[in-house]
Amino acid sequence: MDWLIIGVLGVLAIVAASQVSTRMRVATPLLLVVLGTGISLLPFTPDVPIEPEWILAGVLPPLLYSAAVSMPTMDFRRDFGAIAGLSVVLVVLTSAVLGLLFWWLIPGLGLAGGIALGAIVSPTDAVATTIVKRLGVSPRIVAVLEGESLLNDATALVLLRTAIVATAAAVSFWGVIGTFLYSVAVAVAIGLVVGWLNLRLRSKVRESAVNTAISFTVPFIAAIPAEYLGASGLVAAVTAGLITGSGAAKWLSPTHRLSDSQNWRLVELLLEGAVFLVMGLELSVILGDVQNDGGAGLGVAAGIALAALVVTVAVRAAYVFPLLRGLRRSAERKAERKEGLASIQTRLNGLVAAQSTDEPRAIVASPSGAAGVAGDRTNSSQTDAGASALRERPTRAERRAGRPLAPGSPESIQAQDKRMRRTVKPEDVLRFQQRAVRYVADVAYLQGEPLGWREGSVVVWAGMRGVVTLAAAQTLPADTPSRSLLVLIAFLVAAASLLIQGGTLGYVATKLGLTGVRTNIEERQRLSDELRVAAKAALDDSGIDLRREGRLIVGQGESSADGGGDGGQSGAGGDGGDADSRVVGDSGKEAGSEVGKRSKGGRSEGGDGSEGGDGRGDDVRNGAVGDEGSSEVGGEGSEVVTGGEGGEGGDGDVPTPSVDFEKFRVARLLMIEAQRSRLLELQKAGTYSSGALSWALESLDADQISIEVRSVDA
Repeated sequence: MDWLIIGVLGVLAIVAASQVSTRMRVATPLLLVVLGTGISLLPFTPDVPIEPEWILAGVLPPLLYSAAVSMPTMDFRRDFGAIAGLSVVLVVLTSAVLGLLFWWLIPGLGLAGGIALGAIVSPTDAVATTIVKRLGVSPRIVAVLEGESLLNDATALVLLRTAIVATAAAVSFWGVIGTFLYSVAVAVAIGLVVGWLNLRLRSKVRESAVNTAISFTVPFIAAIPAEYLGASGLVAAVTAGLITGSGAAKWLSPTHRLSDSQNWRLVELLLEGAVFLVMGLELSVILGDVQNDGGAGLGVAAGIALAALVVTVAVRAAYVFPLLRGLRRSAERKAERKEGLASIQTRLNGLVAAQSTDEPRAIVASPSGAAGVAGDRTNSSQTDAGASALRERPTRAERRAGRPLAPGSPESIQAQDKRMRRTVKPEDVLRFQQRAVRYVADVAYLQGEPLGWREGSVVVWAGMRGVVTLAAAQTLPADTPSRSLLVLIAFLVAAASLLIQGGTLGYVATKLGLTGVRTNIEERQRLSDELRVAAKAALDDSGIDLRREGRLIVGQGESSADGGGDGGQSGAGGDGGDADSRVVGDSGKEAGSEVGKRSKGGRSEGGDGSEGGDGRGDDVRNGAVGDEGSSEVGGEGSEVVTGGEGGEGGDGDVPTPSVDFEKFRVARLLMIEAQRSRLLELQKAGTYSSGALSWALESLDADQISIEVRSVDA
């Protein structure tokens, strides 16, 4: 009964802290740590011992899995170099430097024990991601920090296990590397299989509650076999989450994904809040262990923890700024290769056309002296870049001449054309074009959101420690020298970094001018246009004529729901004028008002096209985009009100419209499916930001769920 009361009080404390933190503009975990620490120091508070395995094996896998599902895989891929460096290289470097510091400051600890404590302190916590998301900083900063928090825990725990083994037996450097590679490789393989099976199995389950219940088991299904095989269960859970997140839009229905999102948000709130609250409550237990051991006191532990915190920030800064400089140079080199890709793509298209027509292509000289293919408007530098990119081995002409042919020379281009004619296939060209588009989009992303010294400062200061540090410290063997002191140092480092760095991160980001990133309305407008084209094409292919099916009989004449407005405000708008363009997203702000005016018994409300009739109206809503970046699919004016029953007038001079609403529903679902398919293609290409793609997907899902709910009600 006592534990039940404690559990209820804990949930209430988490809920209260989340509400208060919103008003105070402070991260909820910070308040919970302070609250737990204060409660633990009260004389009547009982000890709350928590087994570390509960956190490492029971709490972390679902938390990391949930974060991985919501992580945009496109951003993860683009910044994987930075994420891998922060998650692996920086963790190892920090552990080594801190190991030397602890070895020097703590008598009798030993180098292996010092590295073990360094590995405990080295991983950062995901609370930084929560803070920077609330501040509205660059999405790229969020992606880097979120990706780092997904993987660095596994690196630190593998390093901790190795260091603990090293305290009792000798280990080699290559043995450590082999253990790490084995742990990661096996975990990734298990995660890939579990994620793949998860999507296929859940796609066949119709009940949302059952589907979500299955998702609760996925992180453990991935983590437990990995741990049993000596690999990293956390990496397996993260991999399964990334696979699930990347394929959810294709395999799972909008209703299932919405159910997952809401329920997993609740799980994150309770688990994350519980671990930080427990972290504060354990202070009294840790202090009691230190007093019982009779070793160094709180002052010594606080001094060592402060020195360790300063070293972690310094090491992180020394690694992050050169890393960002290297990323900028890499982006510049990739930008230089775009011209070569354009040259190769142009030549491949010409070769495919020549193969289909069997027409020879003449080699002509450009004004600069370099040679090119007739009809190819590439300059000499592009031709040279394309030639060097295509040159994998010497051509037959080069082997015959005994020397390499000059890049861009007529002989060189002619020899390469002959070789490519024999090997190039249309599907190969299409595959290359897709890769080229993605490559160019990646370069545009890296150049559009560069990480300079200001962004680097936020990344450095966001490296705060958390509950993983405390849980990992308690896994130290009981015979470890000064074990209670080491656990106290780990707790103080984590608590100090959370309160100092976490409490001032918002101030630092604001002073650097990195907060308040605005939504790119123009990008959403362009994305809406593409989705509108996809919906219109699907509607045309279906053979459904909405101009005929959607005709309204109003008064003595007929109206085809002509849409006013030219669609300039709505990203999916057309030129107005027929029901097809209206359904595919004409802004139609005047249409609803006009229909309401024509319906003598109706009443126009606001003229926004959404309240055209006062009776039972139905609507045809687009699945593309809202008005000027509205977060709702179709915006205000994308509804075509198709009648009413007279409302106030009731004089019977407005006949019932002859509309087949079932065909409207089918058409709307068909359009939404086509738009979602196009959205997935754009996601693979990477031509739009993950924020814009997520916004469009959420809009389409909301529209489809609305249609399905209305169908059930009907």
